Formats: sequence, C-alpha cells, structure tokens
Amino acid sequence: MRTIKGPGLFIGQFADEKPPFNTLPSIAKWAKGLGFAGLQLPTWDARFIDIKKAADSSAYADEIKGIMSDAGLVVTDMASHIYGQLVAVHPAYDTWMDGLCPPDVRGNPAARQAWAIDMMKASITASRRLGLTELGTFSGALVWPFCYPFPQRPEGLVDDAFDELARLWKPLLDHADSEGVDLCFELHPMEDLFDGVTFEMFLEKVGNHKRCNINYDASHFIKQGLDYVEFIDFYHERIKGCHVKDAEFNPTGKQGYLGGYLPWLKRAARDRSLGDGQVDFRRVFSKFTEYGFTGWAVYEWEDCMEDPAEAAAKGAKFISDHIITVTDKVFDDFAGGKGDRASNRTMLGLK
Repeated sequence: MRTIKGPGLFIGQFADEKPPFNTLPSIAKWAKGLGFAGLQLPTWDARFIDIKKAADSSAYADEIKGIMSDAGLVVTDMASHIYGQLVAVHPAYDTWMDGLCPPDVRGNPAARQAWAIDMMKASITASRRLGLTELGTFSGALVWPFCYPFPQRPEGLVDDAFDELARLWKPLLDHADSEGVDLCFELHPMEDLFDGVTFEMFLEKVGNHKRCNINYDASHFIKQGLDYVEFIDFYHERIKGCHVKDAEFNPTGKQGYLGGYLPWLKRAARDRSLGDGQVDFRRVFSKFTEYGFTGWAVYEWEDCMEDPAEAAAKGAKFISDHIITVTDKVFDDFAGGKGDRASNRTMLGLK
C-alpha cells in the first residue's frame, strides 16, 4: 500500500484575467495558501505554461519547476484534454470544435487535426522535461453521434470508428512510451472512450499498449449510472491519474441522465463541489489505497452553484481528510502470529 499524494488542484477552470488567477506564480501562491501541495497545469493556457517552449527547452521547464518550488508546490501532472478532443472529431461537430483551436486552422479539419496531434506530442515531451510520468487527455470522438442504437447502426460502424481512433492514437502512444509518459484518458460522455467497455475496445485496438491508461473521475460515472467503485476493481492497474470531483444524479418523472437539453443547474445529473454530491469518496480513497495507487488526488472544480475560490478552499481540506496515511504495522501483531514451519506443523498435529 501507498499513501496517496495530494491534495492537488487542476487550475484550468480557475484561469482568469484578474489576479491571482492570471499567472503561474500568483495562482501557485494562492493555491499554497489554501493547503494544496501541487498543481495540474492545462497545457493549452499560455498564462501558465508555453507548452511548445517547454517541449523544446529544458531551461524553460526548469523555470516552471522553479516557480512552483518557490511557492512550495510541485507540478502534479498536466492536462491536454483540448488537444486530445481535437485529435478525432466527427464532422457534425466541426464548427463547434473550431472554437477550441487557433484561427489559422479553423474551417480546415485536416489542419486542425494535424495541429492537435502536434500539440499532443509537445505536451508529452514537455511532461518528460518537467519530470512527469502521466498526462491526462481526452480521446476525441468519431462515433459518439451514434451512441444510442436507434436507428439500427450499420454493421461494422463502431468497429471502423475504433480502428481509426487507434490509427490516430497509436503513434502518440508510441511517442509517449519513448518519453516515459503514460497517457491517461479521462472517460467522459461526448468522447468515444466514456466507460469501461469503450476503454477495453480501444485498448484492444492499440494492442494493449502499456501507455494507454485512465484518468479516473467518479463524477463522469455516477452521472451515467455506472458503479464507480467497482470500476476501480476492474481497472486499477490502468488507473494512473485521478480527478477528485463530486456529482449527483437525481432522476425524476420528467428527466434522467440525458437531462432533457436543460442547463446544468436544472439537470438531473450534474457536477457539484466536493461533499455536496453523492460520490462516496471514503470508499474511493479506500480502494485506491488498497490497490497502491501511486498518483495524485487532484481536485477539479465544476459546480453550477458555488463560487470556485470558496469551493477550492474547502476542497483542499476535503481531500486531505480523505487521504489515508498507510500503516507500517499489522493491527493484530500484539496477539502473536509469529512462528516457523516446525511450530506450524506441530500446531496442525503434523510430524
């Protein structure tokens, strides 16, 4: 067993033009004051890190680590979700997804994809320069528009989609392997990898690649009606990252997990600040401790009600209170149990 590292904070949702949320030194100082031990950096936000520069320059990567060290923090890992999202885009979402990329590649799906793949490579290399061994991301989506099987899907449609998804990601997984970095796919609705079954389909397509792993987030599972605790039993060997995020699912006679196109505040399934939802984090942290999870417990704030700064302040303590400091003793050692083979055989009445 190992004691889980934390608390960490993903700063993507906290970014703002106003201080202390507009530079890495200021947001690091703020987070340290709340009790966080590390930050997860969004690779797409140049206010915190120039990811291409970090990929090309060890000196710049050392500068980033120095800023964090000066604040008494470390970089836990990084998030490359926007780039991963754009690696694979169904044409139905082209206009929508163009909002996530630079103007010079908008309206050109091939150029947008090439840019996203290049930025994923840079994020992987930058992770290595920063001394990190995990990188969170999304898979993108080719077959998500057909997730509900009516009208009947043409035979082979899903298989063809996952073949293409694997073709796109296999070189990135190989690059990650050469850099000593695990790609941790966050299983999320709107991605082709959104639950255990879809992850297994993809894993098979990429030849059970050792760098194909999972960023665990119970909030995405509780909103689907998936057993988020048993998920850890199934996939603990592949879980290398963890977002600690709460959620609730309160279906009514009018709506269920699909939410009836309602805004977040009115949806039956919605994200909440830590402790305000239904995720049983005591069981989650116990499972991770049991299986020797080596990563960080990183708070990702998403809530349609609470102010993010207030939520973060409570979140640091919430995670700290749930981290189990593992014992170096067996609790019943006082009752004996020491022996050798000869005495064991004697106790069993054997000669």
